[in-house]
Amino acid sequence: MNGRRDKPEPGGERPHDGGAAAEIRRVTLWGAAVNIVLSAVKFAAGMAASSQALVADAVHSLSDLLSDAAIVVGVKYWEQPADAGHPYGHGKIEGAVAALVGILIAGAAVEICWEGVKAISSGAAGLPGKAAFIAALFSIAVKEVLFRWTRAVAARRNSPALLANAWHHRSDAISSIPVAATVAIARFFPSLRWLDAAGAILVGGFVLRAAWQIVKPAFLGLTDASSGAAEAEIRAIALRVDGVLGVHNIRTRRYGGCIQADLHVQVDRNSSLVAAHAIGHGVKAALLNAGLGVTDATIHVEPAAEEHSDDPA
Repeated sequence: MNGRRDKPEPGGERPHDGGAAAEIRRVTLWGAAVNIVLSAVKFAAGMAASSQALVADAVHSLSDLLSDAAIVVGVKYWEQPADAGHPYGHGKIEGAVAALVGILIAGAAVEICWEGVKAISSGAAGLPGKAAFIAALFSIAVKEVLFRWTRAVAARRNSPALLANAWHHRSDAISSIPVAATVAIARFFPSLRWLDAAGAILVGGFVLRAAWQIVKPAFLGLTDASSGAAEAEIRAIALRVDGVLGVHNIRTRRYGGCIQADLHVQVDRNSSLVAAHAIGHGVKAALLNAGLGVTDATIHVEPAAEEHSDDPA
C-alpha cells in the first residue's frame, strides 16, 4: 500500500450500471417530451396573447432540449467502467456535460434579456392576453413535477449532470412565476404593459443565475479542485480505524459524482509490514463504504514519531 496504487477492492470503483444509465436516459427523455410540448404551448400562447415574457419563457423551455440531448448522449460514455486507457473511469465526461448544460442555459439567458431590453427601449411592448397567464401557471406546475422527479433520480444515481438538468427544470418553473405576475399586472393596468418585457428580463436573470450554479461546480470538478468538507470527513473516518495514529496530506478530486482520495496514515513504528499493510487496507475499506462517494483511495502508510501527533507533518 505504501504509495503504490492497489487494485481496486470490490465496490472501490464506480461500476458500470446499465440500470442507472437506463433510468437517467428515461427520465431525461420524458423531460425532453415535456419540454417540446411546453415550448409549443408557451410560444403559441405568447404569440397569440402578445406576451414577450411568455415567448422568452418558451425559448427557455426549448433550451432545455439542448441539455436533455447532452444528457442522453453523454450518459452512454460517462457510465462506462474504467479501462486501460482511462484507469480513473470516464466520470469527467459527466462534468463536461454539466458545464455544457450551464453554458447553453447562459446563452439562452443573454438572448432573453437582450430581447426584453430592445422591447422596452423601442416602446414595442404589447398588451398581453389572459391566455399567457394560464400558460405560465401550467408551466409552473408541470416543470416543478419534472424537477422533483429528475432530482430524485439524480440523487439515487449520484449524477451531477442529471442534477444540473433537474435544476434547469426548476429554473424554468421559477422563471414562469414572474411571467405570470407581469402578465397579470400588465393585463389589469394597460399603462404598465412594459412590465411584460421587464418580466422577460427578470426571467433572463433567473436563468443566468441557474447557469452559474451549474457551471461553477462542474468547472471545479474539471480542474481537480479539492473539497474541504470531503477532506474533513475522510480524515475523521480514517482516524476511527484501529491502528491509525495520525492522518495528513489528504488530497481529493472528483470524477463526475465520485471522489478519488490520496492520504498518508501514521501507524505504530514498531508494527510489522503485514500489520501496517492491513491497517492501510482497513482505511481504504472504511472510506469506500462510508457513503461519502469515495470510489478509490491511495493510502500511504508511514511510521508515527515516538511522540506522534495528528497534525500534518
